[in-house]
Amino acid sequence: MKSLKKKQTTWNLDPLFKDDDDPQIEKKRKIVESKSYEFINKWKSRKDYLKKPTVLKQALDEYENWQKNYGTGGDEWYYFWLRTAQNQNDPELKAKFNKIIDFSNKIQTDIEFFALSIANIPPELQKKFLKYKPLENYKHFLEKLFAEARYLLSEAEEKILTLQFTTSHLNWVKMTSGFLVKEERKVFLKDRREGIKNFSEMLTLSSDKNKTVRDSAANALNEILEKHSDVAEAEMNSILANKKINDELRKMPRPDLSRHISDDIDSKTVDALVNSVSGRFDISKRYYKLKAKLMGLKKLKYHERNVEYGNIDKKYSYNESVNLIYKTLNKLDKSFLDIFENFVKNNQVDVYPKKGKTSGAFCSYNLICQPTYILLNHTDKLRNVLTMAHELGHGINDELMKEKQNALNFKTSLSTAEVASTFMEDFILQEITKQADDELRLAIMMMRLNDDISTIFRQIACYKFEQELHNNFRKKGYLSKKEIGKLFQEHMSSYMGNFVEQSPGSENWWVLWSHIRNFFYNYSYASGLLISKSLQNSVKNNPKFIDRVKDFLSAGSSDSPKNLFKKLGINITDKTFWDKGINEIENLLKEARKLAKKLRKI
Repeated sequence: MKSLKKKQTTWNLDPLFKDDDDPQIEKKRKIVESKSYEFINKWKSRKDYLKKPTVLKQALDEYENWQKNYGTGGDEWYYFWLRTAQNQNDPELKAKFNKIIDFSNKIQTDIEFFALSIANIPPELQKKFLKYKPLENYKHFLEKLFAEARYLLSEAEEKILTLQFTTSHLNWVKMTSGFLVKEERKVFLKDRREGIKNFSEMLTLSSDKNKTVRDSAANALNEILEKHSDVAEAEMNSILANKKINDELRKMPRPDLSRHISDDIDSKTVDALVNSVSGRFDISKRYYKLKAKLMGLKKLKYHERNVEYGNIDKKYSYNESVNLIYKTLNKLDKSFLDIFENFVKNNQVDVYPKKGKTSGAFCSYNLICQPTYILLNHTDKLRNVLTMAHELGHGINDELMKEKQNALNFKTSLSTAEVASTFMEDFILQEITKQADDELRLAIMMMRLNDDISTIFRQIACYKFEQELHNNFRKKGYLSKKEIGKLFQEHMSSYMGNFVEQSPGSENWWVLWSHIRNFFYNYSYASGLLISKSLQNSVKNNPKFIDRVKDFLSAGSSDSPKNLFKKLGINITDKTFWDKGINEIENLLKEARKLAKKLRKI
């Protein structure tokens, strides 16, 4: 492991291109264009692949090979996407990326006919194709296309809906968020100094441990949200109307069905998840009761729900973080460890914050033949260690899929995308907790609980808010900001309980919540974490179960989440499955309360 410390901490992009002006860029672009139109021109006018399974097999083999080696943008798109993440402010990089985006979009539009044509194969022939053994590797890819077909319009109509999405949805959403991010206010900082902060900074300060600071930031946020609430009302009603029109055209019986279809998950499974979590809201209510007591408050204000309890000030350098993860993986699984070592040794991790670099963190993959890259902004905090573990989980998932799947199955369903990441994150946190004294252990446990409550209970409360929001709009035809705000507070209160005050101003916090504009996305946070917790528990009880976890992570989209879990002996349509993951959170809450009593904190 010592050798890992000597490696560079920025990406090595040489497997793609040597630099931004590499002569290979233009050469490879021409190859992508040639291979793409070779496929398009060969199959565009043909209909035999829609009738004969032998010909469909040939077409899908060629399509898979194109997707594996070229895609719509090849190495150039991936390279400049990564480079703009390293430096968002470089106009030359932006220009080069925009050029390859235009190039890629043109190919994407021209090749869409293939999937749309397959989706519209008549049902009697669909059965024949799905039973044809040589098509076995593409079976679920076909099943997904056929499942979408009943709600698809004609090719021309689909193009119209795609093109009008920008004007009927995206521009409205960008308008509201654009107004918010331009706002600045004078707020109290530490030592009662005043300073001008932007909207994003105020959001962070609203959870500051200093009460004067967080209340000042929250007051400023409330004033901004109220200022833009009329615009947000118009925006929300417009995008709700657009969604309603699209659903009616497609004859979708419920507002969230399009999300479930695109995520390859049954509505019954999501309903079971929502019912299971909402039936256990008493856990989140008890958590906020404990948190209020620990903070010496009768009630938490709405903006105080994420204030950190205790002091988690231990520093973890990047090398220390690497060694901690190495130690954990060494106990957990050898193949996980090998993947991690390769990421570090091959410089696939961009570690430190820099001017112009994208904030936050991500794990990126594109074509199955290309390397996986992880971006961090490591500042030696505990959260940075967990973030690294989280993104590593995605990376391990990606590499395991590469070993087993073809290019058409090289992806994860949104409903299971966060399984690997949270699985890894929790194992690392458990290792850290073992080394902590009781004071630090309680602080870490409260941090874990806060994250779990936000990821599971809050997101499901938001999902139910969305369901009622869409249904109410479809009944009434228009919702005032007052009606939306009241509905929002009711659903937030449903999981927070009496120890979080729906304080004045909180009725407008829906204005800033981006996920409710990306309709019915929130359930996936809860599903991923709860599935992860169930798998963690199985591994703790039986370390050999890790092999079955690897089978699941390597499966990609080769089957539906429901069937993949069936192979593990798990029924995700059963409410009791979700209850097992929720029980893990309840046990942690009991442990934290017991420790708080031992330390005489409550």
